Amino acid sequence: MDIYSASVAAYLVAALLFVLALAGLSRHESAKLGNYFGILGMAIALVATVALAIDTDIESVGLVLLLVAVALGAVIGLQLARTVEMTGMPELIALLHSFVGLAAVLVGWNGYLHIEHHPDGVDAVVLEAAGLLGIHSAEVFIGIFIGGVTFTGSIVANLKLSARMKSAPLMLPGKNLINIGCLVLFLALTVWFVVDPQLWLLVVVTILALALGWHLVASIGGGDMPVVVSMLNSYSGWAAAASGFLLNNNLLIIVGALVGSSGAYLSYIMCAAMNRSFISVIAGGFGLEAGPGDAKDYGEHREIQAAGVAELLERASSVVITPGYGMAVAQAQYPVADLTAKLRAKGVDVRFGIHPVAGRLPGHMNVLLAEAKVPYDIVLEMDEINGDFGDTDVVLVIGANDTVNPSAAEDPASPIAGMPVLEVWNAHDVVVFKRSMAAGYAGVQNPLFFRDNSQMLFGDAKDRVEDIVRALG
Repeated sequence: MDIYSASVAAYLVAALLFVLALAGLSRHESAKLGNYFGILGMAIALVATVALAIDTDIESVGLVLLLVAVALGAVIGLQLARTVEMTGMPELIALLHSFVGLAAVLVGWNGYLHIEHHPDGVDAVVLEAAGLLGIHSAEVFIGIFIGGVTFTGSIVANLKLSARMKSAPLMLPGKNLINIGCLVLFLALTVWFVVDPQLWLLVVVTILALALGWHLVASIGGGDMPVVVSMLNSYSGWAAAASGFLLNNNLLIIVGALVGSSGAYLSYIMCAAMNRSFISVIAGGFGLEAGPGDAKDYGEHREIQAAGVAELLERASSVVITPGYGMAVAQAQYPVADLTAKLRAKGVDVRFGIHPVAGRLPGHMNVLLAEAKVPYDIVLEMDEINGDFGDTDVVLVIGANDTVNPSAAEDPASPIAGMPVLEVWNAHDVVVFKRSMAAGYAGVQNPLFFRDNSQMLFGDAKDRVEDIVRALG
């Protein structure tokens, strides 16, 4: 078997491993194995790519650059894996999506410079004779557009998630018309480029894509950022698939399609969980800064200390813990796991209620709890546990805010109206762990904090949970 045939076979094996990786990541119990499948698939793909490059008589300089790029990427990746905190995962994932988008833009430009820029070249003549030059031009143009939107959109998402940019949506006059106008202009320019591929058209579409990507995500408020992350994941997949068509690389096409379709489906699931339409997310408007409802006087909140919470838990027969981003920030998952074990040893029924967008990233809380060895069978999704809050003695809201806000169900004027939330207020007692009375990431005040059956436990979540564990004895 020659090197080319072996590489094609290796790509097929890698693609199958990526499918197995996605299947494994769909369940807690098999997630680690799924991750190993993905690592093995990528390793095989890289080795096959290097072998294929050598077989095609790549210049020594090109081979050195290829190996340096692989080594440099591996070093950076390993360093990030060692140092990034779980709280930084949402913005890190958004940043990684930007790399895929930038790669797609560069591949598209390279395709143009190799083919359309040299219409008398051998490859261009062959494509022209086969009637495929127009298809290649369309692939170049579309790939650059998708990649550009993904690149700048992911950068904005990274800035918002890392709090280096305000989470409130950018409200330019006629923002929807701007977005629609950019799409119409892109379609017109694509037809023009296919008919007459010129360099200035490529420059225009690159600028257009970068500007649209920035505006699209900047116009989306903080409350919708988990959906944006999954949406950008989908975009990066389609950008990779577009690069695969340009490079005639079947593995990139397969992987890009897998990532693009799974990201799109995840976006659909997230929108359904938040009672939002995908179009409304793109249009923005969620997570607006203080509106009329925010000025409402909800009265005074009540405070409680760790010893008081311990007393509530001692008397409880059923407890539900609803974690949020604050638990990740405080790295409180380990003392929470200790508290869970201690309560279960006392015969208390302890379960966790996980909102689909808790932690600004799908599955963020599930990963944290699994990391702390919390049993999978007591970690329930929102739909599984919402009906049980009425029979629950104590709910511990640890670092969650928008996902337990009753305004979503009770205030039609609220920016989060209609978003399904964990109905913790139906429990007998609710204890909210927060550093302060500040509004959540969506910028909306939470009337839960002022309810008669709610009490606030202020301070670092990790410290307060440890205090409760000690008070339980």
